[in-house]
Amino acid sequence: MKLLFIGDVVGSSGVEFVKNKLWRIKKDHNIDFTVINGENSAQGNGVTYDSCRELLRIGADVITTGNHCFQRKESIDLFESEPLLLRPANYPEGVAGSGVTVVDIGPARIAVINLMGTVYLDSLDNPFTVMDRLLEEIDTPNIFVDFHAEATAEKKAMGYYLAGRVTAVLGTHTHVQTADEAIIKEKTAYITDVGMTGPEDSVLGVDIDLAVSKLRTHCPVTFKESSNPCFLNAVIVTFDEKNGRAAKIERLIVR
Repeated sequence: MKLLFIGDVVGSSGVEFVKNKLWRIKKDHNIDFTVINGENSAQGNGVTYDSCRELLRIGADVITTGNHCFQRKESIDLFESEPLLLRPANYPEGVAGSGVTVVDIGPARIAVINLMGTVYLDSLDNPFTVMDRLLEEIDTPNIFVDFHAEATAEKKAMGYYLAGRVTAVLGTHTHVQTADEAIIKEKTAYITDVGMTGPEDSVLGVDIDLAVSKLRTHCPVTFKESSNPCFLNAVIVTFDEKNGRAAKIERLIVR
């Protein structure tokens, strides 16, 4: 089987670009299941009812998020009402939503887990120990982890920690696709960052002049999404649904 994972979708232009390209990607690559990180899919970041429903409507089977998951006023109600929208599983007990879902697609059951790193980000529960607990509860070998983290070292450590135990560990958050895709321990697909889907000529999706001004002057700036043409960053993981073993991971860039 083949799972398509699309990196952080930025704003309405990113959502629109996915809408225009996803059907062709699925057809050309024989995709069976699609996961999209949608934590920046609303204008200004976060996720809203509109951006969530649109990503599901155009072909996402599961939507993952990260540190902006509760950015919007409607976030709590949204995460409580939409089981295919995940927030990081290492948020404390009692927080709205869930960090894991298992989807039955007929030939296989696919688990998607959303985790957030704690280096340079919020001090959530330890993602390594949370992951250990979740693996005891999941009853399918097909396990895909979106590890939303800032530090490359934390992502690499998680990849090796879960090697041989899950189908894939796919990094998100930094919006720049890395070139270190690999199969670890002959089972687990890994990449440090899948990249982003949104304006290519930008600073992580933000208007270039505004981002440069903020970093050069350190004065307050209201960021806005770049109006430049978009591109899509993703990976395709080929795996054996009978044992959860990944055979191949391919980076994908669509302009």
